[in-house]
Amino acid sequence: MNITDILRRLDNLIRLGTIAAVDHQAARCTVKTGGLSVPNLPWLALRAGASSDWDPPTVGEQCILLSPSGEPAQGIALIGLYSQQRPAPSNSANLRRRKYPDGAVIDYDHATHTLTATLPEGGKAKLVATGGLHVIGPITHEGDYTQTGNQHITGTVNVTDDVIAGDISLVNHRTKGVTPGNGVSEEPTP
Repeated sequence: MNITDILRRLDNLIRLGTIAAVDHQAARCTVKTGGLSVPNLPWLALRAGASSDWDPPTVGEQCILLSPSGEPAQGIALIGLYSQQRPAPSNSANLRRRKYPDGAVIDYDHATHTLTATLPEGGKAKLVATGGLHVIGPITHEGDYTQTGNQHITGTVNVTDDVIAGDISLVNHRTKGVTPGNGVSEEPTP
């Protein structure tokens, strides 16, 4: 090994670059660094064992090309570096933020203990939990609500407008066979 080869290998050990292409099927990317374009490289994921993550790099994302023995073809793309083209999505010390290309944002603010998921216009959220869902704490819901299945309530139900069962309105329901005035109807018969 001559001095030129050693210097080349040293220069290639750690290089800044950008993601030039992504092969999602193969989980490989091409990194452009200086005059080099290095294809077919794995990228660093947070987890790739029994627990695994999928969050592929984006073309134009800045990265570090780490090349064992100074051979870029054997390199690994370490992704996740902010740049002027792709700045940090927040500057808060208390906020954990995940921002998506369609505008969706998931935040957790550990100072205020608030988890927020904001979806773009027309976005949908789906939770599948065949074993059940248990929520502790008050729930405030805005918008229409549709339920399939039975409902069991322990406690009082307060309704500001009306309750309609079948086509019978609780507010407008009139009982037959009761004399108007101070009379009280009897209990329903089974």
